[in-house]
Amino acid sequence: MPHYDPSNIFAKILRGELPAHRIYEDGRALAFMDIMPRAPGHALVIPKAPARNILDIETDDLAYVVQVAQRIARAQMKVFAADGITVQQFNETAGGQVVFHLHMHIIPRHEGVALKPPQSDMEKPEILAEHAERLRAALAG
Repeated sequence: MPHYDPSNIFAKILRGELPAHRIYEDGRALAFMDIMPRAPGHALVIPKAPARNILDIETDDLAYVVQVAQRIARAQMKVFAADGITVQQFNETAGGQVVFHLHMHIIPRHEGVALKPPQSDMEKPEILAEHAERLRAALAG
């Protein structure tokens, strides 16, 4: 299996070299808005530990990412009045992975509304900022 590459875009976000609309952050995980959302509120959750994907992450780090993903999903249900949540996680190129730092897509869903195609439209920064603020507020209380 290929090794983790610390020059991937999510590692750069973690180091503060690239901007992100952050929703939640602690010593072990980061959640932020997807810049090409498949639905309003689409967020990503990543571990701070360097892990290429589910095949090489430590079990405790994976479990923690799932816990954070659950918190984000619960906030999305409230903030976006969602009918459900889609969680996606891809591994290696053949599995659909594009960025090689483990990440989970957490996507609010509404009955009868299809997802946009992956990597289709970049969202306006002001909309991402507003969605992030609403999610941060929901997480705070």
